[in-house]
Amino acid sequence: MLKFLLNGETIEAEVGATETLLDFLRERRGLTGTKEGCNEGDCGACSVIVTGEDGVARAMNACILFMPQLAGRAVRTVEGIAGPDGALHPVQQAMVEHHGSQCGFCTPGFITTMAAAHKNGAKDHEDQLAGNLCRCTGYAPILRAAEAASRADVPDWMDDTALTAQAPYPMPESSDALAAWYADHPDATLIGGATDVGLWVTKQLRELGDVAFLARCTDLQQIEETEDGLRIGAACTITQVLDAMRDRHPSMAEMLRRYGSVQVRNAATIGGNIANGSPIGDSPPALIALGATLHLRHGETRREMPLQEFFVEYGKQDRAPGEFVEFVTIPNQRDTLKCYKLSKRHDQDISAVCGCFNIVVAGGSVARARIAFGGMAGTPKRALAVEQALIGKAWSEENMEAALPAFEKDFAPMSDMRASAEYRMQTAKNMLRRAYVESLGVPASVLEVQP
Repeated sequence: MLKFLLNGETIEAEVGATETLLDFLRERRGLTGTKEGCNEGDCGACSVIVTGEDGVARAMNACILFMPQLAGRAVRTVEGIAGPDGALHPVQQAMVEHHGSQCGFCTPGFITTMAAAHKNGAKDHEDQLAGNLCRCTGYAPILRAAEAASRADVPDWMDDTALTAQAPYPMPESSDALAAWYADHPDATLIGGATDVGLWVTKQLRELGDVAFLARCTDLQQIEETEDGLRIGAACTITQVLDAMRDRHPSMAEMLRRYGSVQVRNAATIGGNIANGSPIGDSPPALIALGATLHLRHGETRREMPLQEFFVEYGKQDRAPGEFVEFVTIPNQRDTLKCYKLSKRHDQDISAVCGCFNIVVAGGSVARARIAFGGMAGTPKRALAVEQALIGKAWSEENMEAALPAFEKDFAPMSDMRASAEYRMQTAKNMLRRAYVESLGVPASVLEVQP
């Protein structure tokens, strides 16, 4: 039996392990304001507000949230944004006054996303709304509405308190409990944020068999500073990692800002992004360039490896049945990291190429270089030949250009719907050029260069 709050009402219901919140709302509760658009977490039409035990309101995609993930949490849909007496929430009133809705299909998702941002005091409206798509009115009146609403107080009816969680399916409360359960169920699927696994169900119509949810593994949701560096639990969300990187490695933080949307980042976990093994996952190239170490666990046995060694070949990782990613560590270092994400859309899009450059220059020469790419091979991969072509040489335009042919030794990219092999290769080389130019203090971002 699942117990959670829905628009202020306590709900107890029998739910399926992979039943989505979107289906539950529309088919079992008649709350049809939450729309089905893409059914994969891209369009934001299904956005709802989820509040956990920490009291933080988060916009999330109902289409790829499985019901057990909501145990003990509070959910608000567009039907629960107005007050009990019908008074409009400030974002609703502002949308009316600024003509922010036309056909109306996307509007419920905009309202819930804006209401979550409003409650949290977030005023980076373009970032907050990057995961909500509108094809009628356009964004200008919606952004004006968000700005106007930000000056209003948060209504008292928006205060939600989480309940005592009941776990209708395996939901270990520690990494020790998870290790014991997973060792006994090595073929099971572990579900963190479900931003990828959710699509296995909604798009591939897969039956997952045994599952365990990581929402209660609080020790895997911590980011700790140690003497040697930063230890990031596998169940930390991308939002948490982004916040941790803002001051430490701001270029990585900026890359993560373009990772999915607010809704996706609020659910997706760093461990899932790594364990998935995707050749176009955005966090592994940055972590590899930083010299990160991956820590794995099977029962009581733990092992570690340089992150780059985890990725064996396309679709294959160095992880045994019943073994899971426990955490990843990043060594302390002076920030020299540059991350460049190339995608067809600037925000909330899958990378065609993601290049990360950690080049340390001492005395005018390259003392160390760690360069890693996504989208250039069947796995996230270091550019070892390029690194060797740079190390020990003067950090000059001539030597940088002389290192470019080494890309052909490191990579043989493929062509697909996102980019041709030739374009990927040229882009990767151009990213090294950009890293060099930026090291001289020359602005190279299209978002920074002014006419």
